[in-house]
Amino acid sequence: MNILITGGAGFIGSHLSEKMLAAGHAVTAIDDLSTGSLNNLVAVRSNPKFRFVRETVRNETTMASLVDHCDVIYHLAAAVGVQLIVDRPVHTIETNIHGSEVVLNLANKFNRKIVVASTSEVYGKNTKVPFSEDDDTTLGSTRFTRWSYACSKMVDEFLALAYHDQFGLPAIICRFFNTVGVRQTGEYGMVVPRFVRRALRGQELEIYGSGNQSRCFCNVLDVVDALARLIECDGAIGQVINVGTTEACSVNQLADRIINLSGSKSSKLYLTYEEAYGRPFDDMLVRVPDLTKIQSLIGYKPTYTLEDTLRQVVEYERSRL
Repeated sequence: MNILITGGAGFIGSHLSEKMLAAGHAVTAIDDLSTGSLNNLVAVRSNPKFRFVRETVRNETTMASLVDHCDVIYHLAAAVGVQLIVDRPVHTIETNIHGSEVVLNLANKFNRKIVVASTSEVYGKNTKVPFSEDDDTTLGSTRFTRWSYACSKMVDEFLALAYHDQFGLPAIICRFFNTVGVRQTGEYGMVVPRFVRRALRGQELEIYGSGNQSRCFCNVLDVVDALARLIECDGAIGQVINVGTTEACSVNQLADRIINLSGSKSSKLYLTYEEAYGRPFDDMLVRVPDLTKIQSLIGYKPTYTLEDTLRQVVEYERSRL
């Protein structure tokens, strides 16, 4: 197939490019490099089946040409990372909503199958655990900018489902739960690379809030494997699908495990959310996915434990010191 990946120079997009090229497909990656990096594409740039286009997905002329010449689309381009969302809320909303408007409109025009990347953030402050795809969303006040990201991705989901319901667009929506792994940047608030880099330098690991909030960190290699299989699954069309792992870990436990795995003498430093972000911040304590749907569709089961993933990240970051 000829595969178009928006956000292709990003963390997940670059791993997906490698996965698809290894399977023999041709890949075109489009990215404006606002958060992605050409360094993520070192392993694929010389592949004759790979093409990189530096442009925003909001450029309709460029996107029309790319969609016309592809078979399927993975729409991963988005403003991501809590720090980025807090610092640049206008950029977040415009990138996520308008970018998806352009991509989905063109996917419908050319009748291309599309996978739209969404996020567990859309569950908001719902306290039901685990989260299944049809559970209610509970968002906080608009005064807290973090919910603008959740809301923008919900609009993306609504639009993709609307195109499917009204025009028959073969769209699949994947809600990612804390995808982590090598090449992830900590610049925009992602906790694992941030902790690992500070631990390797012997610096304090800054924990925001109590550290009791727990997450399920899924290896990016498991995520891209699921993406590759879902695009081939007709039963996934028109569905919202959780993608992640159910192995939960608190931020406190995460910090301790990274300190131990890296052999660091770092200590933990606790900051209030206002100290960390410079403004009030709304958070949720638990986020665990129900994976029943994806297991029934493609027999999905994560192959990497959190221990495996953390070792990979520690080794990768140590090699870059």
